[in-house]
Amino acid sequence: MLSELDDSWSFKDIARTETSYLTHSYHRYPAKFIPQVAGRLIRENSRKGDLVCDPFMGSGTTLLEAIVNDRHAYGADINPVAVLIARAKTTPIEPSRIRSKVIPLLKSLDASAGKVVATPNCFGSTRIDYWFPERQKQDLALILSRIKSVDDDVQTFLLCSFSNILKGCSRWLMKSVKPTRDKNKVIADANRSFILQTKRMMIKNEELWNALQRKKFKCVTDNKDARQLSVLDSACSLVVSSPPYVTSYEYADLHQLTALWLGYFAEGAFREFRSRFIGSIQREKPDHKIKTSLYSTLAKETIASLRASDPRAADAAERYFFEMQQCFEEMNRILKPKGRAAIVIGDTDLRKIKIRNAEIFVETMNRVGFKTHNIIERPIPSKILPVTRDEKTGRFASTAKADRLAYPTEFIIVMEA
Repeated sequence: MLSELDDSWSFKDIARTETSYLTHSYHRYPAKFIPQVAGRLIRENSRKGDLVCDPFMGSGTTLLEAIVNDRHAYGADINPVAVLIARAKTTPIEPSRIRSKVIPLLKSLDASAGKVVATPNCFGSTRIDYWFPERQKQDLALILSRIKSVDDDVQTFLLCSFSNILKGCSRWLMKSVKPTRDKNKVIADANRSFILQTKRMMIKNEELWNALQRKKFKCVTDNKDARQLSVLDSACSLVVSSPPYVTSYEYADLHQLTALWLGYFAEGAFREFRSRFIGSIQREKPDHKIKTSLYSTLAKETIASLRASDPRAADAAERYFFEMQQCFEEMNRILKPKGRAAIVIGDTDLRKIKIRNAEIFVETMNRVGFKTHNIIERPIPSKILPVTRDEKTGRFASTAKADRLAYPTEFIIVMEA
């Protein structure tokens, strides 16, 4: 990959408060890029009034940066939890109205502390029982019942707050990005957690309201597959996105607590829910036609190397690169002539095989019809990713136990339609 390390894109001197300004701090989300990266890409590659799209919007970083920078925004994600978070983050609510709805609700929770309420539909779920003690289940059920009695945008705001406290109120190991139980965990009080989280979000909402009060913008958050966007042909000026890595994360696993409580999948249907996600290993074996349909020679070589050691991982990688190819074709469809797509992606390892994602993406996008505009290699001083791997196993490990970095840099691929 012909690129030079560009330290100006590291934002290494940016304080944590700056990466969580406005509503960017509403909800934890794995592997999200910092808003300064998205904001700079938007300012340098589009104009005020343009439509900026993110087909893998995740928690809505690109969308929020677009509307703050006087653009319109469209984001899509197959994950309904991501849609909830992104919608809450990009919806400013008039502060006095949110106070009138939320403060009585919070007071009612204080008054109802310790009361037993009727259990929601998700109770009886073995997954709920596995993750939550009885006291937390009852308190969370009460909170959720009160949330569902308020207006739509305020309800979305409160559901986002509810979602963000679930990990702390469960047996989930706090530092883990995979579903792991912590037998020794001191589990947080649900009422106290929700009240504190909601009050913090109210402050951030007021900041967002003041920042956007004089701006005219449209922002759409869509629960759609990245290959089937609800955007007209040639309507978008810029795509800014950080897509999933091949089998690095099972996003359905990461967000299963929220999905359980909000009923995003039926009991016994979790495997099917996971299989919708690009990059998931929870799929049937890929169609044999994919092999002949992949544009990237490097992708084919990588898959062949994987197949020698792990056929299942090879199948997952093959499907991933083919589905990303379809996503790039969809990006090309929605972009205006000379419009740009800025893709943030790093290289990684899978089963000790080097996965050169950036080169594969460039090769694929060139075949789709894009021209290479710029390739930036960005140092990653603080991105929320497992940053080390064990050489023997190839698995993510703590810094103390691992002997090499997994993602010391990443690439920003800027392509032109």
